[in-house]
Amino acid sequence: MSLLAKRLSWLKSGLFWRTFILLALLITVSMAAWVWGVRSVERAPRARQIAAQVVSIVTITRAALAHSAPELRRELLFDLASNEGIRVYPLEDSDIVEPLSGGSLAPLVQEQVRAKFGPTTRFARSVNEVDGFWISFDIAGDDYWLMLDRARIDRSSGVQWLGWGTVTLALALAGALFISGFVNLPLARLTAATRAVARGQKPETLPEKGPREIREANRSFNQMVNDLDRIESDRALILAGISHDLRTPIARMLLEVEMASLDSDARAGMQADLGQMDAIIGQFLDYARPDDPAAMRTTDLSALLQEIARDAARMQDVDIVPHIDPGISVKCQPIDLKRAVNNLIENARRYARIDEASRVTIELVCRRENGQAIIEVADDGPGVPAQEIERMLRPFTRLDTARSQANGAGLGLAIVERLVKRHHGTLQVSNRDIHGLSVRITLPLSVA
Repeated sequence: MSLLAKRLSWLKSGLFWRTFILLALLITVSMAAWVWGVRSVERAPRARQIAAQVVSIVTITRAALAHSAPELRRELLFDLASNEGIRVYPLEDSDIVEPLSGGSLAPLVQEQVRAKFGPTTRFARSVNEVDGFWISFDIAGDDYWLMLDRARIDRSSGVQWLGWGTVTLALALAGALFISGFVNLPLARLTAATRAVARGQKPETLPEKGPREIREANRSFNQMVNDLDRIESDRALILAGISHDLRTPIARMLLEVEMASLDSDARAGMQADLGQMDAIIGQFLDYARPDDPAAMRTTDLSALLQEIARDAARMQDVDIVPHIDPGISVKCQPIDLKRAVNNLIENARRYARIDEASRVTIELVCRRENGQAIIEVADDGPGVPAQEIERMLRPFTRLDTARSQANGAGLGLAIVERLVKRHHGTLQVSNRDIHGLSVRITLPLSVA
């Protein structure tokens, strides 16, 4: 995974989106409540301001027209229209009038203007299909319309409110996105590091900075990783000592048995017992051997399995039937993967025989499936009870049929599962449809 992908992995987490959605809802509700509060509080003062402005314009216009010379009124009306945006028209009974509307603000404005000019004052938003703010007044008993541009009355329209709200909401959501990422990033790092530990890898050291809780959690996790790494190193050292301290006496005992004056049956029995002890020690070392990520490399899986099939074909009591597709490559530790497949073949050879004289047919399959490499080792033996399959994968577990055979420590399948997990794969054990046992390994294909 690239550095950029690691840094952006928190975007995929459910906690990030849950935090973002909760913050977005909180911000949206808060903004809606704020807008409603502002509009409610400013409604009455704004209505008074608009009414005062309208009264002032009508009063001044009426006074100017009433006191001007008749021959100068046309010029005065032209100046009012061109300079002030105020137009005056005679009020006719035939005028097509559309009533004024403006939500909860228009009734307040009309009420206050009528209180000044009288209840007969009329308002309109359109007269003879000409839009504007229309108000009636009289001069010496003659009725007139005074029209103002609506922009002078509606200083902030609904569209403007919507625009401001959209910009503000977008900025708030961007802030919520940043806050969600800031809150979720430390937890995402800790989760990724925990998954790395679960895969047997040593994660990068988590930064011990930020809030106190984050510092303490990262410090504790780093200490845990260091302790596990030290325990792993100590275990490897102990196992190396055990191997040396136990196998040396076994080798000496084998030599003494070979040189002792014993009959052939006693010598063969003692050699078999010592060989079994050496095999059990080898199983313990294989199971407890630490992982080595540096040994991972792209390997031709098809060629590796062909080699395993050729070696297994030399066994006298086994028939190997390979079905291996060519050109399949995976990233693996070849020695470990070869050990895992050989363990499966050996288990099938030991436990799939019906009697001592029978032969075991083992199918070794390798194919691509859904972008993954599939390895399957299947035998024609009696299989195992379905309820015992899960228990077979536990360390030091042997079925009753296996206990009668004097070899192994019950680590065969446990070793295979451990090796498969180190290769980021999965192990599945199941009975075949007819008879026999099938062990299926799924590994990710190597990326070219």
